[in-house]
Amino acid sequence: MLEDRHRTTAAPAAPWPAAYPKGYAVVDVETTGLARDDRIVSAAVYRLDERGGVEDHWYTTVNPERDPGPVWIHGLTSDVLSDSPLFGDIAEEFADRLADRVLVAHNAAFDWSMIAREYARAERTAPVRQRLCTIALSKELGLPLPNYKLETLASHFGVVQQRAHHALDDARVLAEAFRPSLHAAARDGVRLPLLECRPLTEWADRPATPRIGRQASYQPGGWRPSRKRPPCPYPNPGRYEPGKPLKQGMRVAFSGDTSVERELLEDRAVEAGLHVATSLSRLTSLLVTNDPDSGTSKTTKAKQFGTPVVDEAAFGQLLHDVAPASDG
Repeated sequence: MLEDRHRTTAAPAAPWPAAYPKGYAVVDVETTGLARDDRIVSAAVYRLDERGGVEDHWYTTVNPERDPGPVWIHGLTSDVLSDSPLFGDIAEEFADRLADRVLVAHNAAFDWSMIAREYARAERTAPVRQRLCTIALSKELGLPLPNYKLETLASHFGVVQQRAHHALDDARVLAEAFRPSLHAAARDGVRLPLLECRPLTEWADRPATPRIGRQASYQPGGWRPSRKRPPCPYPNPGRYEPGKPLKQGMRVAFSGDTSVERELLEDRAVEAGLHVATSLSRLTSLLVTNDPDSGTSKTTKAKQFGTPVVDEAAFGQLLHDVAPASDG
């Protein structure tokens, strides 16, 4: 009887946030390297429901049409990959796994950029509109992690890795670690760090040299973003003042890793009428960095010159309301 009374007076569980996504695609891709012309050699997707429950999973190797890169990391040799499907052959099935879901990955900017490039090469568009980086979510939750490696996140939640750098096992580990992170965010009313995904819509084929079987390789520069950046037409109005909007013509520099792929973030700045600076000087209006204490040359100069600094999330908000350039 006492137990029944206690049960009836217990606080009800908080309702699930209505604004949270209705489904997730936890993704991991292994690649031939980290550069723009590198290719996917394997991909895995765990589809999760709105509360992080596993619905199904999928895995494939992919013939990268070139050498496989760091075999000592992903373990996929040329012999294995020569009989694997091309990305174009699995693009539709991959898309079915991603459609109408938020892409979740550890360092999601990288996985998304590799996927977007592969779809551009295949003359298709990935059906991804938003992504969620589990590194960013871990920071939002304030998890007491010594670093943000996948194995560290897995260990924090008691998830056992079996085959590190195997796409299917990495996706499984991430799915298992994402579920308690998602529930912690829902319990504490944490805003999920969702970011927009912009697909690449143009590409350029280059002369190719066979690497695996009779298939061709893509050379550096085999794809390009959908826009070329024009020069900024506005004069520099000076430094950004905290609490005020950005103004067209301001010189903005970026430092360190960003959740949104750097080039896309710079494109947004240019579209808003800002000048993207490749270095930092006394004329720089603002430095955007997620790690102001990193000790890079830009963060060091920003402290020396007193240049205002904001993180990526704050900069994204500022981009929504950039003031027009002054007349004259």
